[in-house]
Amino acid sequence: MLLIVFVTAATVILLRFVIQKNFSVGDSIVQFLINTFHMRDREAITISHLLFLNNIEAITLIVILIFLVILLKFSISWFTKYFDEVITEIDKLAEESDDEITLSPELDFMENKLNQIKSNLEKQKKATLDAEQRKNDLVVYLAHDIKTPLTSVIGYLSLLDEASDMPPEQKAKYVGITLEKAYRLEQLINEFFEITRFNLQTIILNKEKINLLFMLQQIADEFYPMLTPQEKSVSVNVPDDLTLWGDADKLARVFNNILKNAIVYSYVNSAIDISAKQQDKNIVITFTNQGNPIPQTKLETIFEKFYRLDSARSTNTGGAGLGLAIAQEIVTAHNGTISVESNTENTTFTVKLPF
Repeated sequence: MLLIVFVTAATVILLRFVIQKNFSVGDSIVQFLINTFHMRDREAITISHLLFLNNIEAITLIVILIFLVILLKFSISWFTKYFDEVITEIDKLAEESDDEITLSPELDFMENKLNQIKSNLEKQKKATLDAEQRKNDLVVYLAHDIKTPLTSVIGYLSLLDEASDMPPEQKAKYVGITLEKAYRLEQLINEFFEITRFNLQTIILNKEKINLLFMLQQIADEFYPMLTPQEKSVSVNVPDDLTLWGDADKLARVFNNILKNAIVYSYVNSAIDISAKQQDKNIVITFTNQGNPIPQTKLETIFEKFYRLDSARSTNTGGAGLGLAIAQEIVTAHNGTISVESNTENTTFTVKLPF
């Protein structure tokens, strides 16, 4: 653009100089009048002075303006060509065309940027479709699973209603089974609510000072009924004076989800270690369990929405695939990070939170 302005200004100055100094307009006009109209020299000179030489500035200006209009038209058409190219290629983005975006060599930077945007949009679309498909599959699975405990609850309640003279021992057995199936039904319904809440909620933090040792011990104690049948244990190794600034309820949910995951996928008769320490300006909390190693391909997607490590679904332990995704959302809202490492010996989840 600057080059065009410079060339235009130089051309105008040169044109004006040529017209006024070097181009003998007056002599040409005099000769034209003499040869065409057979005028005498004096009459031809007088007419040329009156009509042309006295108005040389105006004539020069008109010529320059005509030149500028032509140059402007050329410049606009030059720029319009590039705009038309860009608009055409942007239409490909809107139409989700598979064709590569190509522009003139002068617009290389724009071509690279548009292709990058196109690639990002395709990745986002694929991720959205994959997440939606996993969600739909999960809803189908949960709907199917809900029918099983619901059928059992209805069946046992019908037996209890019809057999009024049922022995107390058998009645107690049926009531126990019904209650167990009702708890399972409640869990599955809660998972439906979890899916909806995760999609709609905006995380708002109410930060306060947290005694990390007390919180983690309390969470570990809550899982005692889940640990005992498989002879698993949890050890909490956290300094007494280690405190954390954050939302206690939401961070408790993070640690709860990670510990539940560690318990589900750890070996029978194994120990789960929870440790925390201050490192630079962060507090680092680790959850380590002994279990089958997580494949590298699954490590890369373990924090995605509706992702379940066990693709075979366990009726008793299978969740909605939101626990770790929610944990990541909450940790990110605290300006922290969450990661996982897995090998043949153990699997470790690491949460880093600002001190």
